[in-house]
Amino acid sequence: MTVLHFTGIKGSGMSALAQIMHDMGAQVQGSDIAQHFFTEERLRDRGITILPFDPENIHPNMTIIAGNAFNDAHPELIRAREQGATIIRYHEFLGDLMKQYVSVAITGAHGKTSTTGLMAHVLDGFKPTSYLIGDGTGYGKENSHFFVAEACEYRRHFLAYHPDYAIMTNIDFDHPDYFAGIDDVFNAFEEMAKQVKKCIIACGDDEYLQRIQAPVPVVYYGFGQENDFQARNVVKSTSGTTFDVMIRNEFFHTFTIPMFGDHAILNALAVISLCHYENIPAEIIQQQFADFEGVKRRFTQTELGERILIDDYAHHPTEIRATLQSARQKFPDREIIAIFQPHTFTRTQTFLQEFADSLSEADYVYLCDIFGSAREEAGVLTIHDLEEKISGSRILQADNVAPLLEHGNAVFLFMGAGDVTKFQEAFENLINSEKAV
Repeated sequence: MTVLHFTGIKGSGMSALAQIMHDMGAQVQGSDIAQHFFTEERLRDRGITILPFDPENIHPNMTIIAGNAFNDAHPELIRAREQGATIIRYHEFLGDLMKQYVSVAITGAHGKTSTTGLMAHVLDGFKPTSYLIGDGTGYGKENSHFFVAEACEYRRHFLAYHPDYAIMTNIDFDHPDYFAGIDDVFNAFEEMAKQVKKCIIACGDDEYLQRIQAPVPVVYYGFGQENDFQARNVVKSTSGTTFDVMIRNEFFHTFTIPMFGDHAILNALAVISLCHYENIPAEIIQQQFADFEGVKRRFTQTELGERILIDDYAHHPTEIRATLQSARQKFPDREIIAIFQPHTFTRTQTFLQEFADSLSEADYVYLCDIFGSAREEAGVLTIHDLEEKISGSRILQADNVAPLLEHGNAVFLFMGAGDVTKFQEAFENLINSEKAV
């Protein structure tokens, strides 16, 4: 049996793909740096070998799946070429795999991971479903009917996919280290749209998605009356959200989701739209909604005494606003404390004022040092540039999170795409040590 070796196996997509291939019976191993990432936990649960990067890991009979974070000069990839081993980039391997199933690619500037997790969960209640989620979770079933995959627009990697369906949640300017601006992002999505085989399901409330041209039908969902699938009569509570769905102005069904915020309604509408296209009964959709437990690092809640700690991947101003809205709905009577770690210097510089505006909607703001990327130079920007724009904000250090203890019966939102989780862990340890005294 050919061994699949994943160079950069701890990457969120790479980890999920390795899990899928292991579940489908392939012999899987991989390599990465020694630093611990949450994405490796499910690999270890499956007994998948994780090695340190080393050219000696590579043998001629292997197929090397190369993570997109590593260029062709990586020592393992050099050795693979020398030995004549097959090298396939992550997104190309995934694109080939998806062709074997009824494939659903979920893309958009925001909401991909949450929508992918929800879609996979709902479809699996109807027919066997394999899935790849950007939180590092993958699951493979050899007899799958559906394959649901998160499709990232960064560096146009999603152009390796030719899915049956594409869900497009929104178009927004992000990844300023690659995209020149919003028009460049739009052009990438339009290129993707031309590769879809059956249908595109897009949020019609998004002005850019309204302009998408494609050779297949485009079905729109959203709050606006012009959408094919519309949410009406929304009732928000501290336990979830209920809404009616109208299909081309005719009542379809009333759904309840255990989630919060307008973005959660839109994600659910995307799933409902595709399920209707695939003739999945509303009762199955609702049943699967009811027991959906969410995805990693997306409004993940921990309760410690009177304090609520929320871990969330929000790393763009739009996402910060959505997370704050969810917190206000679920915890209307509590103070909301934002602990934010910017991710990449280019994104922080590009959206400096937007970050300040969105974070200012919290009751208190704590800022962590910028989490840089290996793909960029730090330059002169520091976290103090953002601090100056947010009245009353404070800088937080991972080795001293004691200032957070000043807030008692509060909700603490730990937001960011870097290693902001270490601040939450330090705070949890501090709270537990105080209890022990």
